[in-house]
Amino acid sequence: MLRKWWIELRSSLWFVPSLLVLGAVAGAFALMEIDIRFGHRLGAAAWRPLLGASADGARSMLAAIAGSMITVAGVAFSITIVTLSLASTQYTPRILRNFMRDRANQGVLGVFVGVFTYCLIILRGIRSPSEGQPFVPLLAVFVGVLLALLGIGCLIFFIHHVATSIQASHILSAIAAETTRAIDHLFPDDLDEESESRRTENTLDLIEWQPIHAARSGYVQVVDSSALIGLARKHDLLLRVERGAGDFAVEAAALICVSRPVEEALAGELRRAIVIGDFRTVEQDAAFGIRQIVDIAMKALSPGVNDTSTAVTCLDYLAALLTRLANRSLVPHFLVQEEPQRVTAKMPSFAEFVAQSFDEIRLSAEGNVTIILQMLCALDPLLTVTQSTARRKALLEQSQIIAELADRSVPAAYDRARINEQIAVLRTSFDVDGGALRAMPAARVSHDR
Repeated sequence: MLRKWWIELRSSLWFVPSLLVLGAVAGAFALMEIDIRFGHRLGAAAWRPLLGASADGARSMLAAIAGSMITVAGVAFSITIVTLSLASTQYTPRILRNFMRDRANQGVLGVFVGVFTYCLIILRGIRSPSEGQPFVPLLAVFVGVLLALLGIGCLIFFIHHVATSIQASHILSAIAAETTRAIDHLFPDDLDEESESRRTENTLDLIEWQPIHAARSGYVQVVDSSALIGLARKHDLLLRVERGAGDFAVEAAALICVSRPVEEALAGELRRAIVIGDFRTVEQDAAFGIRQIVDIAMKALSPGVNDTSTAVTCLDYLAALLTRLANRSLVPHFLVQEEPQRVTAKMPSFAEFVAQSFDEIRLSAEGNVTIILQMLCALDPLLTVTQSTARRKALLEQSQIIAELADRSVPAAYDRARINEQIAVLRTSFDVDGGALRAMPAARVSHDR
């Protein structure tokens, strides 16, 4: 449950600004207390020419700062909403959470609102001679001026940051970096043929599994493997996770299966080890990072956008992520760390990652020579680094399908020759059980006139 709350807090626009506002409130009261206790020892009189000695001057200054900060905060919120709308329509709605989670955006909005709140509190503490004992917290007012300067700097930074963050290359780089971190966390071990074959073993199929149903519908965001293993050891159970991170769990459908019937209290503990939310997250779902990049490529290739360059950039980053996965064991280490194997779960194979990366883009690239060539080029570094025979077969199959697409949809002899050159490069890398990548004919007579 705490993990779910933390995911939601990270995705909210209000959490960091709220913390900064609370910090501004605490700072304002602390500085006024310092002014009350030690103001006469800090040489406050030396600041009077700069800050204004009178209560009216200090109030005017703080009122101007507060008014300007809340105005700028409104503009910043408006820019943020426009950015979210633009990103949703231009790229994909699935990247909106990336903008909302951006610490820079949250921090800048928090600074503006925090400075406004700080000035309001200091204004309340200023007393003129007509109001009794006069009091002007010069130290707090001086800090207010510094915060105003900080706000100006934040505004300039915010404009630059927004202009940068809506660029396709920046968005794709951020998604790829987050997905890379997820891959390194989920699959830290190098590929081992024994562990790779173990993922397909069916030695537990003879067990009469007892289902534990999901309490609600939604996407699995986090699978707490440590909690599951601990419960399996404590109660001498074997567990099979039916819905892994990124899968959609349907209420009252099987979420986990156990090797024997368990009490409802234990079933509740097992349910709580799997966090279900309203959206997918990348932390334990590397496939979702690939999904976002593919969605951007699909949007770029749509007739309404027709942005081939962005789709090419997407393929570059997809190649980088698949290269990261090429020689990693896709069985999480917690699934193979002990005997008997307490917890099993279905994990995507390398072939499934390859298919997810290329299939939909390929279907949208019919006749697009640039994208067909880029897909073939993206497979080249994968073949260079991939050592597993089974995984090289998956790459061969994908390459052959792309070549068939080119043969079907590219009529010009010049374009076909360029594609054949890239196929020739790939053919030299293929030597998988006699598998061969076929080149296209030099030209298609039915299309030539």
